[in-house]
Amino acid sequence: MDEINILVVDDDKDIADLVEIHLISDGYHIFKANNAKDGLEIMEKEDIKLAILDIMMPGMDGLSMCRVIREQSTIPIIMLSAKSTDLDKIIGLGTGADDYVIKPFNPLELTARVKSQLRRYTKFNKNNSDDKAEKEISVSHLVINKETHKVLAYGKEVRLTPIEFQILYLLASNAGRVFSTDEIFERVWNEKMYEPNNTVMVHIRRIREKIEVNSRNAEIIKTVWGVGYKIEK
Repeated sequence: MDEINILVVDDDKDIADLVEIHLISDGYHIFKANNAKDGLEIMEKEDIKLAILDIMMPGMDGLSMCRVIREQSTIPIIMLSAKSTDLDKIIGLGTGADDYVIKPFNPLELTARVKSQLRRYTKFNKNNSDDKAEKEISVSHLVINKETHKVLAYGKEVRLTPIEFQILYLLASNAGRVFSTDEIFERVWNEKMYEPNNTVMVHIRRIREKIEVNSRNAEIIKTVWGVGYKIEK
């Protein structure tokens, strides 16, 4: 496969080295940093396709680094943290991260998540002239172009992460249909949801903050209480 650059930022050298060993064995090229400042410098110089960030680091923490990256890039971001409560996950995903892995973790699980995120990112950033599916959707103050990954909300372009884009495209391309959080998770993450979690809810909230005039009084993504979410036709 073409060389894919992955950035690993963790102040624990043993963890960074462990992640590097497993990702190199899968053919990825790894850049490492032990603090956010050095990691951001690498981002500026190299064509990074995915970032793995430790949350607890001296100086700028992983959450702050994630926010900085999100100001200029939609690459997949996976957070690593020893904090395992639902609130910690909500905060991590709420900064714009695409996935949240709890320490200690199984390196094979992490590499599987990396592959899943890269597949999703590639799929939604690749122009495919042979794709006969509807490339542009106009619905409920939105214009979504699947081919260019461009989204206009109320005429203003907004930047979405690959997962945010996929959730929005799912709802918009099935306008009028209500999707439960389980259905959204299974369609977007291509995994079964085996236990309740707030992942979908957090991403919906992030999308609303970007596309709605007033995210507390959503006009585009509607909540159907006790059922799920939908976009009106």
